[in-house]
Amino acid sequence: MAACQNRYAYGMRLRVLFFGVLRDRFGQEEQLQQFPGHTVADLLRYYRAVAPELDQLWGTLAVAVNQQYAAASLQLQQDDEVALLPPVSGGAGCVRKHAG
Repeated sequence: MAACQNRYAYGMRLRVLFFGVLRDRFGQEEQLQQFPGHTVADLLRYYRAVAPELDQLWGTLAVAVNQQYAAASLQLQQDDEVALLPPVSGGAGCVRKHAG
């Protein structure tokens, strides 16, 4: 049993990918993270605490684990790749035609 307890003493290793405003905020595209939680929701809670100024963003993120969209309840595994995907904005919007 002691071996199982030590296995999670430092958490599991995850590769976390940041996109959009998260890449700007964390100053990098990816981070190898020793993560103490177990689920996608735990990971989001962790980053919410690290970057509380982005509070409005956290509820709107899409999350992909190993390139598959994932629910908050998904159990993470050692060496998973987790992509944090903020909503995309921009585009052409309304285009006006000029009479001429």
